[in-house]
Amino acid sequence: MKRMNDEAYMRMALEEAKAAGEAGEVPIGAVVVYEPIDPATRHPLAEPRVIARAGNRRERAKDPAGHAEFVAMLEAARELDAWRLTGCTVYVTLEPCLMCAGLMHQARVDRCVYGAPDPKAGALGTLYQVNADERLNHTFDVTAGVLEGECATLLRDFFAARRKK
Repeated sequence: MKRMNDEAYMRMALEEAKAAGEAGEVPIGAVVVYEPIDPATRHPLAEPRVIARAGNRRERAKDPAGHAEFVAMLEAARELDAWRLTGCTVYVTLEPCLMCAGLMHQARVDRCVYGAPDPKAGALGTLYQVNADERLNHTFDVTAGVLEGECATLLRDFFAARRKK
């Protein structure tokens, strides 16, 4: 079986973002991929699989925590029947905010991959580096800028259209 790469998973997150935008939400999407790793050998125990997908739901659900990655991580926890998301990578089209980066820390994700940086709220490299703060009991890897142009354009176009109304 051919393994998917970061761009392929980010394209799935972009699909979720587009659907959210069509529903009147800020177009941000997320996908959670689970790949269990043997802690002793660091070799995969199974093929990676998508266990959760979500788009922003703040407006529709009237939920301040309705961020795409937050919703996807909750769904992933239900799927794994565990609060720890060890073995998971979260793909999200916009750099996570403090709330979502904090949830990634608390859930013990292995990695976050994001598309566009967020100069106003980014907590995984732009304004803060929650993922690398060694004062915390868990750190995780971050890969930034995957399909950055497409992710940023989707947001830019959404807000440009909204300003025209």
